[in-house]
Amino acid sequence: MTATIAPPWGLLAELTHACPLHCGYCSNPLELTRRSRELTAAHWVDIFRQAADLGVLQTHLSGGEPLLRKDLEVIVTGAEEAGIYTQLVTSGSGLTEDRLRSLTTAGLRSVQLSVQHADPAASDAIAGSQAFAAKEAAAALVRKAGLPLGVNVVLHRHNLDAVDALVELALKWGADRIELANTQFYGWGLLNREALMPGRDQLARAVESVDRWREQLEGRLEIVWVTPDYFDGVAKPCMGGWGAVSLTVAPDGTVLPCPAAATLPGLDPVNAKDHSLRWIWEESKAFNLYRGADWMPSPCRSCDRRDQDFGGCRCQAFALTGDATRTDPACSLSPDHTALTALARPAAGGIRDMIPRRPTVGAGLAPRP
Repeated sequence: MTATIAPPWGLLAELTHACPLHCGYCSNPLELTRRSRELTAAHWVDIFRQAADLGVLQTHLSGGEPLLRKDLEVIVTGAEEAGIYTQLVTSGSGLTEDRLRSLTTAGLRSVQLSVQHADPAASDAIAGSQAFAAKEAAAALVRKAGLPLGVNVVLHRHNLDAVDALVELALKWGADRIELANTQFYGWGLLNREALMPGRDQLARAVESVDRWREQLEGRLEIVWVTPDYFDGVAKPCMGGWGAVSLTVAPDGTVLPCPAAATLPGLDPVNAKDHSLRWIWEESKAFNLYRGADWMPSPCRSCDRRDQDFGGCRCQAFALTGDATRTDPACSLSPDHTALTALARPAAGGIRDMIPRRPTVGAGLAPRP
């Protein structure tokens, strides 16, 4: 192990981009991986073996919808045998009692279940699919199986006023944790930014609700609040630092420092089929490009927060300025911050004004916008 590079502890395993939902806030890329190009179960088993040797302790089995993988049990077994804790991140669609039993037998340890709204009709409208009933049934199955249950909510203008109802829903479903994550504007989320952008008054009310619920439910329900990028004037420590604590493996085997990094120019990411995870983590250009502080421009290089926010998000800097090396515009000290704040205004329009993410389940493709 290179002395200056600590090992990762987490791996995001994007098993497929195929998904039965059509969420307009999805952060997956606009060009999705074909099903025919997905890694095989054998590839994933080998990746988990290498990941464990590298130091990885936990993996999120994600997508798209990982339940669409008929070989998911083999993949879970591979992670379990490597000694890696597995967490399934799912929409709940297709989760039956028999399927969950086979997954837990294979070694699945916990489940994160996405939900778009506490109101069934609104949830289905945001998801672009009649999926709420399946989510409710999936939550009941997970609790019956005795697995830890987390509820994940992506927040935006069309559900931010429902934070109270969403917390109550998590309690009703018996969740141990709810993550209230404000939309990160990548992929389809960036494409639909105007339709998703909340108002400052909405955010203020939501923060008040979260604070109240945290005090009321301390020790009963963990409430995670992921701050919105465009409002606070503070850059997020994206992924805990570039190539610092985790890595992402895309459905085709491309290994990335974060899920959105494939959009960055000059990254030259490599594939797990061509190089070992250790070499990728320690030696590859993609993982070393923005490590440390040498790459940082002013004001990041001399900022007291450079070891806390690591210069902010490279993907956001590129999306908003066209230059991945610039200070994240979310930071109030960025020369581009005023351009970002000008975008932080809700536009007219509703859920149906969004361009939906519409992959074909058979091909795993989304149309070009």
